[in-house]
Amino acid sequence: MINLIYKEVSSFFNSLSGYIVISIFLVCTGLFLWVIPGQLNIIDIGYADLFSFFIIAPQLYLFLVPAICMKLFSEERKNGTLELLLTRPISTYTIVLSKYLAAFILVTISFIPTLIYVYSIYSLASPVGSIDMGLVWGSYIALMFLATIYIAVSIFAGAFTNSQLTSFIYSITLCFIMYSGFDYIATIPILAQLENEISFMGINSHYSPMARGVIDTRDIMYFISVSTIFIYLTNKKIAKKK
Repeated sequence: MINLIYKEVSSFFNSLSGYIVISIFLVCTGLFLWVIPGQLNIIDIGYADLFSFFIIAPQLYLFLVPAICMKLFSEERKNGTLELLLTRPISTYTIVLSKYLAAFILVTISFIPTLIYVYSIYSLASPVGSIDMGLVWGSYIALMFLATIYIAVSIFAGAFTNSQLTSFIYSITLCFIMYSGFDYIATIPILAQLENEISFMGINSHYSPMARGVIDTRDIMYFISVSTIFIYLTNKKIAKKK
């Protein structure tokens, strides 16, 4: 498994597209938080916290994660190397989990540079250091759990096509449905009595409290369960080819 993970991670950084994807993410977060005037701009808000970052992160990750994951299976299918990989004495679960963990490592690498924002608000606070670090780290934990579902959904979508662009579009669509789709469905008048139950099925109702530093075991179980389901479905899809 380690060799497969290393292969995927090194392949990502051996291409210029990998650096471009992460650079675009970092530039966008920097512009929203420090340059573009508005309610997300930390300087305009006047409060030394990173809540703005964790508000926009789900929308930015909606594009970042599918961009990272779009080639994991689609490229293997296009080049015919997936069939070769399936002939080796390794289980399909090992293949799927290797790609999942490789994507998680890449996504983690993408938000490590954002820690400079933590240092920035720590230094800008008056007095210096007067920020709730527990809230900040709790919000980062929420972001990591959000990434687990986005990755699981994206590799599932990528298992159905040999086109990276198609995989990218499928992934964005599914991730958007999982994050916001259930909230929109819950607003349908005929479903008013089931509003809470329907919203509970979406990512937003679980991510939002965690982003505010409220860590609930039910939310953690939601992220783990949904990720596991999509990993299982991806395995079933790949196992059919074997």
